[in-house]
Amino acid sequence: MDVDFIVSTGDNFYDNGLVDEDDPAFYDSSTNIYAAPSLQKQWYSILGNHDYRGNVLAQLSPALTQRDNKWLCMRSFILHADTDQEYDWRGVLPREEYISNLLKDVDVALIESSSKWKIVVGHHTIFSAGHHGNTQELVDKLLPILLIDLFNEFMYKPLEVALMASSSNGASAMGNPS
Repeated sequence: MDVDFIVSTGDNFYDNGLVDEDDPAFYDSSTNIYAAPSLQKQWYSILGNHDYRGNVLAQLSPALTQRDNKWLCMRSFILHADTDQEYDWRGVLPREEYISNLLKDVDVALIESSSKWKIVVGHHTIFSAGHHGNTQELVDKLLPILLIDLFNEFMYKPLEVALMASSSNGASAMGNPS
């Protein structure tokens, strides 16, 4: 298997995340398990709801990256948390403010990126035929951002290029004509 990088979409340490930076689960459920030569690439891991049941800051700690240089963990969009569990919400409260800032960051990153491939990763799916069904909050808040970027990428940019190519003086025909 020839891969450039690996994405882990959360629930990295089942059932209740890590206790601290020295939790043996880091080695037992990650480093020692994913030891195949093909998996010795950069891992981009995000947090899932089970990770928030433990010490979130442990998974986000640079100390883990120092122990295993493949490990890089970031937060994710947090949804549908079970209310009968204890969660470590440090860094994501107040929730509405955190989500608003996260959505703005995603929007800006998509707009400003000139990359050929843009990858948005989250723990929960937007649409699912599974027993959890669609994640309505993602349908309502994230999907419009993704669709606008998709429209701009596949409709507006080719149109802009076509109009620039057809302009008699080479100047862009986009924008204010006056």
